[in-house]
Amino acid sequence: MRFHTRKWVKPEDLNPNGTLFGGRLLEWIDEEAALYTIIQLENQKVVTKYMSEIDFRASAREGDIIEIGIEVVKFGTASLTLSCEVRNKMTRETIITISNIVMVNLDTDGKPKPHGKTHIEYVADRLE
Repeated sequence: MRFHTRKWVKPEDLNPNGTLFGGRLLEWIDEEAALYTIIQLENQKVVTKYMSEIDFRASAREGDIIEIGIEVVKFGTASLTLSCEVRNKMTRETIITISNIVMVNLDTDGKPKPHGKTHIEYVADRLE
């Protein structure tokens, strides 16, 4: 799993228990999945279709630095299925895992569009 993004847990990210609000974390994950998909499929029109079971394993507190990891599970015809792990950057403790996040590639009318991709591509490879 490659960890692409880091977030600093700030006071506005906390729930009444003083730990990272799950909804905020899911917002960050959804954004990371969208950005990853946009870069892989080379199309800014993508949407989240599905997230499988979300497994909260630990909490994060104010001041913690977390990192979000994304990995491709499967390339579909018009979709990309990802898995996600979020962990504490300093301790490496897993905070949350999501086995399947399905992102769908769209055309200009907002309909699913085949993307023709079959494997991970890195931007550096496209520039050669």
